[in-house]
Amino acid sequence: MVETFKNYIAGEWVSASDGAVIENLNPATGEVIGYFASATREDTLRAIAAAREALPAWAALPGPARGAILDKAAQIIHTRADELAETLTREEGKTLAESKAEVLRARDIFRYYAGEGFRAGGEVIPANTPETLLFTKSEPLGVVAVITPWNFPIAIPAWKIAPALVYGNTVVFKPASLAPHTALKLVEILVEAGVPAGVINLVVGSGSRVGDTLAESKDINGLSFTGSYAVGTKIYEKTARNFVRTQLEMGGKNPTIVLNDADLDLAVDIVVRGGFGLTGQACTATSRVIVEQGIADAFAQRLAEAARTLRVGDGLQSGVQMGPAVSAEQLQTDLDYVAIGKQEGARLIAGGEPLRSERGFFIQPTVFDDVQPTMRIAQEEIFGPVIGIIRAKDFDDAVEKANQIGYGLSAAIVTHDLQKALRFADRIEAGVVKINEPTSGVALQAPFGGFKASSANTFKEQGQAARAFYTRTKTVYVRYGF
Repeated sequence: MVETFKNYIAGEWVSASDGAVIENLNPATGEVIGYFASATREDTLRAIAAAREALPAWAALPGPARGAILDKAAQIIHTRADELAETLTREEGKTLAESKAEVLRARDIFRYYAGEGFRAGGEVIPANTPETLLFTKSEPLGVVAVITPWNFPIAIPAWKIAPALVYGNTVVFKPASLAPHTALKLVEILVEAGVPAGVINLVVGSGSRVGDTLAESKDINGLSFTGSYAVGTKIYEKTARNFVRTQLEMGGKNPTIVLNDADLDLAVDIVVRGGFGLTGQACTATSRVIVEQGIADAFAQRLAEAARTLRVGDGLQSGVQMGPAVSAEQLQTDLDYVAIGKQEGARLIAGGEPLRSERGFFIQPTVFDDVQPTMRIAQEEIFGPVIGIIRAKDFDDAVEKANQIGYGLSAAIVTHDLQKALRFADRIEAGVVKINEPTSGVALQAPFGGFKASSANTFKEQGQAARAFYTRTKTVYVRYGF
């Protein structure tokens, strides 16, 4: 019997007001995991109203008390890590090891922000008049809408919801419809940890019904979104009408530069982890490798060999190194871009075919050589395990080609030359810069966000940077000498 799951609004688990549901599939097997209530506009408005009603009491709770609830949530995540990892793999497809790492990252995010309950505050400023106390207060932003993608269904919600809650905000959470089960379990954990009714609300549903309602609401004070550039720009247009504070993290087309002096084994390992890890379904995934001409042939051969030896399959099986595409639609997108790459004249040297022997949505790890920077496969985000090799004359040419893109999220270089590594850090147009590390993977305590079309170029996420988005500053003047 396949279970039907409900939304969480105002402290109650409720069906959609029209009874509609969304089918959730395992991308490795095609099996139905469950049915999830598909929230309506009316359901979403009720969730916003519940968050608005719960805001004063939650904001008045001392920061350390809010932090203690987050710490309890971290403890529960830790005890349920194996269960959560299996749930994540079943609905999203990544390997069990990748899922376990993501779950533990979510645990650590809640631990980190639990401490913010003791740290968040204002500052005393020297006054310009005698016998005057001048200071600032950090206050909650208010009701925050959180819209998250399917590719990190617990880590990205954690790094948005944890700071939102600890700084005193209430949340309406819309997870991606392709991965609602992990999100639902996270909300269950927050409720078990002691988050009061109305402080966290879960509304699973379509962008046209739930997402648009959140983006258009005058009762939302902030909206944090991670997803595609196309959707993010539409959200920004809607939130701007009501001057809603908006945080957008969108696409990436991330380069790794490999210089002539690089250790080839290290370079191949970095590119394989960055491009084929998580099935390439990460906004920070490596999709372009820009290689100096002197080692380009050797690098291309080794990368193609590495791609062909990766074991692809159901992420729950032992030894599997890459899981499926998340859906039939995403698999078709991957295959369409393989066809586009061939038509554009790039040379396919590994992969490019679906795995017909598997029931799910599998594609071989794919490598193109002789890719030109202006080709669509070098410019457009594929969001799959497709890597294009671009050849460069020298370091300057490599950096120029790396920057020849509309996105600017993450970028890496592999080299032993410290001067060139630091010049790369100076000149690359990206919000995250990695030296001798994959483009994917970031520290939870460090600011995260991109340049250009990868973000709204406003507020960073994670670490102490999150406070700027989730709080507002009030300046107080106290004249005590009169």
